[in-house]
Amino acid sequence: MNTFLKRILILLTIVAVGLFLYSCFVENIFEKRLSPKDTVKFELNDLKLKVFYNRPYKKEREVFGALVPFNQVWRTGANEATTFETNQNLSIKGMTLPAGKYTLWTVPRDSSWTVLFNSKQYSWGVNSEMKPMWDPNYDVVDIEVPVKKLNSPVEQFTIAFDNSTDSLSLTMAWDDVKIAVPLKE
Repeated sequence: MNTFLKRILILLTIVAVGLFLYSCFVENIFEKRLSPKDTVKFELNDLKLKVFYNRPYKKEREVFGALVPFNQVWRTGANEATTFETNQNLSIKGMTLPAGKYTLWTVPRDSSWTVLFNSKQYSWGVNSEMKPMWDPNYDVVDIEVPVKKLNSPVEQFTIAFDNSTDSLSLTMAWDDVKIAVPLKE
């Protein structure tokens, strides 16, 4: 075998071993995630919305007021920071959210939630002390929405777009709680 072919074979072997080690130890692609990643999209005419988030499970735990404390900023999901993207300016309860990409944070309470659209991009939702990486100096829209109690619990945290009543809203549901953020073009 000639020298050039041997060098290419060695280089490809090193790259393959490196990718395998990365996938095992950094981003374990062979193990099922406890809170799977998900992306939700909504398109209507020229409007395009997208949310990327991680979906934790209830697993017989008390969620709001326990696992997710009341009156504290929550990363709104698990793992990576939840992101919200819009290609057009939106009106959210009279406030303008310019077209762009935002991280989405919430402050759950028993009867209402504060929803925060933050212009800073964070690679992860919490720091090493498990405190939210959220910086309030980058909040663009900060609104309060009422909590709706559900009759049956939602096992896995779910974000969706609801356009069923001629008014678009971003909904979040988990355990026995659901909120809706009204969105207008």
